[in-house]
Amino acid sequence: MIENLFASGHAADVVLGVLALEALWLALAKRWRAAEIAALLGPAVLIVLGLRAALVGADWWWIALPLALSLPLHLYDLRSRLGAASVQ
Repeated sequence: MIENLFASGHAADVVLGVLALEALWLALAKRWRAAEIAALLGPAVLIVLGLRAALVGADWWWIALPLALSLPLHLYDLRSRLGAASVQ
């Protein structure tokens, strides 16, 4: 059962579901803006999408593309957090 969960890529789907629940919680309970949520969770979503592509045996560029796209989003998040920290 666990082997099939990973072989089918559904293990990554579970993680994506948890990330979606976290985004919903941040939006509703913490009143975060969509841009803040995307900056925080976007890199994780992209990395998990790359993982899912690897698990199902996709071509290399389906793995590399989301991994490469996660870096600028992560750097944006770091810049916004570090910039906000220096203002306080």
